[in-house]
Amino acid sequence: MAQIGNWGSAISFSVNSMKQLTFKSFTRETGSRWSTHEIVNSKSKSEFVGAELDVIKLEVVLSAEYGVKPLTVINKLRKANEKGEVNYIFIGGKKVGKNKFYLENMSESWDTVYSQGELVKATLSLNFKEYV
Repeated sequence: MAQIGNWGSAISFSVNSMKQLTFKSFTRETGSRWSTHEIVNSKSKSEFVGAELDVIKLEVVLSAEYGVKPLTVINKLRKANEKGEVNYIFIGGKKVGKNKFYLENMSESWDTVYSQGELVKATLSLNFKEYV
């Protein structure tokens, strides 16, 4: 099994002959905080206040066609979110950033549902925020 990465035990990205669970895109936002001080008869002065918390966004396609049970993965992520779990994100065996992340929000699109209400394909948008 080729392990791609994971966020705790709630979601594990891997590829093998029986199952494929990967992400389509990975974006990481890093920023800084600045304060502006107004100066009479002069330009304002900027002051560095500190670093912003990193945000990681992933788009994940869950498909029964690739051996994944979409509702099972969705429910695990919902539970982790509701419990306020914080975990490291690993990609390629390496920790992403130096701190843990929490699942800030999850958006789901039920792409294919069979006649008995069985969810067979879903797309998730996951937003993780750094936890310090």
